[in-house]
Amino acid sequence: MKSLIFDCDGVLVDTERDGHRVAFNRAFQQKGLDIEWDVPLYGELLKIAGGKERMRHYFDERGWPPEAADHDEFLLQLHKIKTDLFMQIIEDGLLPLRPGVKRLVDEAIVDGMPLAVCSTSNERAVTQVVRTLLGPIRREKFLILAGDAASKKKPDPEIYLLAKKHLGLDGGDCMVIEDSRNGLLAAKAAGMRCVITKSSYTQEEDFREADAVFSELGDAPAIQVTLEALKKIAAAS
Repeated sequence: MKSLIFDCDGVLVDTERDGHRVAFNRAFQQKGLDIEWDVPLYGELLKIAGGKERMRHYFDERGWPPEAADHDEFLLQLHKIKTDLFMQIIEDGLLPLRPGVKRLVDEAIVDGMPLAVCSTSNERAVTQVVRTLLGPIRREKFLILAGDAASKKKPDPEIYLLAKKHLGLDGGDCMVIEDSRNGLLAAKAAGMRCVITKSSYTQEEDFREADAVFSELGDAPAIQVTLEALKKIAAAS
């Protein structure tokens, strides 16, 4: 194990239900759309990776607004509004890091292990999460690959294949922390080991291919995952 790679949404922060979903709804309101994604509906939409892709799927199924003559341009504008609103939620401190994230990042930094975040979410939003919640010093330790860095979304492995290339490592050298089946499949298809920390929307997903599954990383006195534990998992798999 020579590198530690995190997904963002659901792993660094449990953002989906109370972050992205809320920002989407505020963006719909700002555009004058009579749309609200409630908690169960958004759980279903999360099966589609990527925010623009999620909205496209929804509008394809439910019908496009009259003002969306150019679907691509409409989605770009709406997603930009949503991203700005999501970042405001982060800056307002409404979404704390999940337990154990900062501790594990610091363990990896002390160890000298390269760190990365690989996410299908907007790069600006992911960078804001890392910089605001982990701080600018820790942010400088991270390679961030997100949004349009990859043309294909998880479960396609493209984002993790890019990480291997940028890090100069083989897949077997990398340990990924994910929270979803799509992320797990992407990491495994890239030849990487993958540990799951379940999030609010992924409790019932199938993680049979994972190298280990936990409810969270955990902080003292309830630490579940340490860097040394991850090294042992990597060595045993």
